[in-house]
Amino acid sequence: MSGFETDRRTPAGLPQTADRALQVLLAFDRARPEWGVTEVATEFGLHTSIAQRLLATLAHRGFLVQDTANRRYRIGPAALHLGRMWDQAGALDILVRPLLAELAEATGHSALLALPDSAHMRCVVVAEGADGRLRDYPLTNELYPAHAGATSKSFYAFLPDEQRSRIFTDRPLARFTDRTVTDLAELEAQFAEVRANGWAYTVGEYDLGVATLAVPVFLRDEPYGSVSVGWLSGQYRHDPTEWVELLREVSSRVSLRLTRPIPRRPRRGRL
Repeated sequence: MSGFETDRRTPAGLPQTADRALQVLLAFDRARPEWGVTEVATEFGLHTSIAQRLLATLAHRGFLVQDTANRRYRIGPAALHLGRMWDQAGALDILVRPLLAELAEATGHSALLALPDSAHMRCVVVAEGADGRLRDYPLTNELYPAHAGATSKSFYAFLPDEQRSRIFTDRPLARFTDRTVTDLAELEAQFAEVRANGWAYTVGEYDLGVATLAVPVFLRDEPYGSVSVGWLSGQYRHDPTEWVELLREVSSRVSLRLTRPIPRRPRRGRL
């Protein structure tokens, strides 16, 4: 299956039909945005009649829509509804905050998860370290410009070139401090360095006197957000490379909690 690895076996005590339907739904991703009946049957080892009923049921409830021209299925509006409910219910906070709290405790500084929001990164979950807040107000929902600071650069560096170009080309880049890079060629060189290293470190690019170390978070091999630690550079002296592996571990655990990949089992016979 493209992108999402899952155990095809339904655990004992759970309804098999419902589990199959959810497995089919999880097969839709950016790498494989549409599926046909025969493809689903082959991929999941099902008879075409069963695959047809599963897809038709998901479409009936709005989780899929069928293109009448080629009779293939894509994700439907019900998935958008669940996505909005996910945001409103605070489930991301429940899953991620404990991991960030561990990171904040280990470093003594504020740790946060940021997700892309157009040409910015938005802080969605934060845990404060022993040194307290970086600012006089909570960082939740704080926006960080795409071109300034490690929190942003660790994410945007890993976007496909065409997608990143649409964000930065023909857009004025504001200068926040004397360290802010506003030249696009220089910025692309920094993005290349971030990709080579797998992490970003900046001092005073967005906030004067604030140092930030960040790593990307990937979901199904696609950039999803970034995990970062920030501290007052005038009060604390750190070698950021000492924390890179710690941040990478937290990033991996965040990804695991949001995707729950399970090792793939050998495909069973047709049902």
